[in-house]
Amino acid sequence: MKLLFNLCLGLTLYSCATKHQQPLTVKALPIDGQVESNLIVGPSVLNDPDRFVWGGSVVKGDDNKYHMLYSTWECGDSIPQFSDSWVLKSKIAYAVSDYPDRDFKFQKIILKGRVLEGDSTAWDAQMVHNPHLKKFNNKYYLYYGAGKDPGIQPAGSKGEALNKRNRVQQSQCIGVIEFDSFEDLMNGKYKRFDTPLLEARTRVKPDHIVNPSPEGTEPKPDNIIVVNPSVVQRPSDGKYLLYFKGNFYNPGWRGVHGVAIGDSPTGPFTPTDNFVFDIRNEDGTIASGEDPYVWYHNTRKKFYVVLKDFTGKITTGQPGLAILESIDGIKWTKPEQSFFLKKEVVLKSGDTLHVNRLERPQLLIDGKGNPKVLYAACALINVSPTQKGESFNVHIPLKVENK
Repeated sequence: MKLLFNLCLGLTLYSCATKHQQPLTVKALPIDGQVESNLIVGPSVLNDPDRFVWGGSVVKGDDNKYHMLYSTWECGDSIPQFSDSWVLKSKIAYAVSDYPDRDFKFQKIILKGRVLEGDSTAWDAQMVHNPHLKKFNNKYYLYYGAGKDPGIQPAGSKGEALNKRNRVQQSQCIGVIEFDSFEDLMNGKYKRFDTPLLEARTRVKPDHIVNPSPEGTEPKPDNIIVVNPSVVQRPSDGKYLLYFKGNFYNPGWRGVHGVAIGDSPTGPFTPTDNFVFDIRNEDGTIASGEDPYVWYHNTRKKFYVVLKDFTGKITTGQPGLAILESIDGIKWTKPEQSFFLKKEVVLKSGDTLHVNRLERPQLLIDGKGNPKVLYAACALINVSPTQKGESFNVHIPLKVENK
């Protein structure tokens, strides 16, 4: 009876503490940069005149330096436009800095599609993209999305009209490499697996689909693709939660999210049937989002996710970055303030820039669980039709406005 009383008391106190917590809100601080042509340049931005630069993920190393892995690929007149070239040519590069929010310097390309090594049949042959960098148990893990070209589809099939770009896009899975140090990574000493960590269980789409599921199949969260990995260890049981995005078409495109659970950072991961981050529209469909970054807040004893809100339906506002919260990592709710950041960048000059793209959010989290820096893929213009490399990664320092 005493044990039961103490347990109930503990749950009551926890519930009350959780109920009366202030929402986790942040303020974006100014960055050190200025506008040149269609780019922001300066210490708070990573760009490259010879390449597109996209999402980057950062950890603090044992050497007290800050290590970034980011998506990049060639630009120029001989390269397809951005909306095609990321699918066909994306690679992952390494940069390093003495500071968390500035002065990242390119070191080298560390991961490519294996077709460039002569293997066009590997699951990650064509491209590697959207890195998510984590450290668990004194080892480093790079989670990434990748795909290959399954080839021209048979005449009369639902995929016969698809071009190479769309065939590769529909093949995307999630994989991981494991390494002991960034020196090893630079020297190519890492463990790369021949099979993906996670691949789609269903392939439901009305038309223009490679290898469709049988008619009447109910789509799982991992429908057609699994991309945009985010991995966190759950304190309650030590399990690893791998969050991912799949694609729904009902009838138009929307991003939906699921979670897979594993006993180690390299799996195996078993996907659940749970839809997560499932804020609903008026018609009951899931509001479209993507690019989740999930972490556990050690002080607040909650999971949080920041993700791109395409339409403003998640935040009940305008498109931008939304924040949701969870006690168990499975069921997610909107806090009182669900807007994380607007699609804008504030410069130290005092100017505020409304940007066309602010996505692929990745965070640097302090020991308490508070976000300190946002790393985001950014563009001032619509980069989809451009070949000029007019995209960059911006590093925005954050101030938590309540503790």
